Amino acid sequence: MHDHSHENKRNIDRAFLIGITLNALFVLIEVIAGFYINSLSLLSDAGHNLADVASLALSLIAFRLLKVKPNKKYTYGYRKTTILVALLNAVVLLVSIGAISFEAFHRLFKPEPLPGGVIAAVAGIGIIINGFTALMFLKDKENDINIKSAYLHLMSDAVVSLGLVAGGIIIFYTKLYWVDPLLSIAIAIVILFGTWKLLRESLRLTLDGVPRGINMKDVADCASKVSGIEEIHHIHVWALSTTENALTAHLVLANEIDIKEESAIKDKLKHELEHLNISHVTLETERKDGGCVEPDCS
Repeated sequence: MHDHSHENKRNIDRAFLIGITLNALFVLIEVIAGFYINSLSLLSDAGHNLADVASLALSLIAFRLLKVKPNKKYTYGYRKTTILVALLNAVVLLVSIGAISFEAFHRLFKPEPLPGGVIAAVAGIGIIINGFTALMFLKDKENDINIKSAYLHLMSDAVVSLGLVAGGIIIFYTKLYWVDPLLSIAIAIVILFGTWKLLRESLRLTLDGVPRGINMKDVADCASKVSGIEEIHHIHVWALSTTENALTAHLVLANEIDIKEESAIKDKLKHELEHLNISHVTLETERKDGGCVEPDCS
């Protein structure tokens, strides 16, 4: 199991490197073609893709920081960087959407002649590169929002390229130059829906909210099934990273429970909580006749 996990991490690391390299190459192609035919749309898309290359690089750094061991200053290590990068990526995507929309509205009222064939050809390369690299993250995107953010970046780039191909072909045959900005607006709306979910999730994790997929009632039900636990309260659940969750709670135990039994009860509950994807658990115990001394205990 450990070997499989290690191999999976190596594959993800490799996917990031391939994605960064191929997308950087595509940015270079778009810049050269954009300057050669004086196409603002290709140059704008090159800027958008360059921002995505930077985001992928940040995602890779965050992914690698997961492996750094905790120290005296950062007792949890650097796991939280994956959440911060996911939030940053969501913000970058929203800024990109704003830039695309602004330029599209401007060009909608002042369309410029464009060589549709060249635009379609260059954008076709973008579909292949972005689609291929996005597929490398497909399997793990639901397990890690940092990986999901990289996947969304790449898929949004592929969708943008698809729109540019369609626009290029239409322009080539009809000379309707306003089609290009109209497609850009439609593409920006599509990207916005996926990005908004990513922003909401990463912002919640940044604020130590309960991670997606974890229900507090399920946590309480899990504790109620363990013999010896009378009650669980003062529960806090948060994300250490985009893949690891932590919990602290107070357990009320029956008065007759001794130290040995208490340890066994804790171990049993920790094992049960692993099924809820909660791997770092800290538990404090109280006796039924005692009371919780925490002022904000609930």
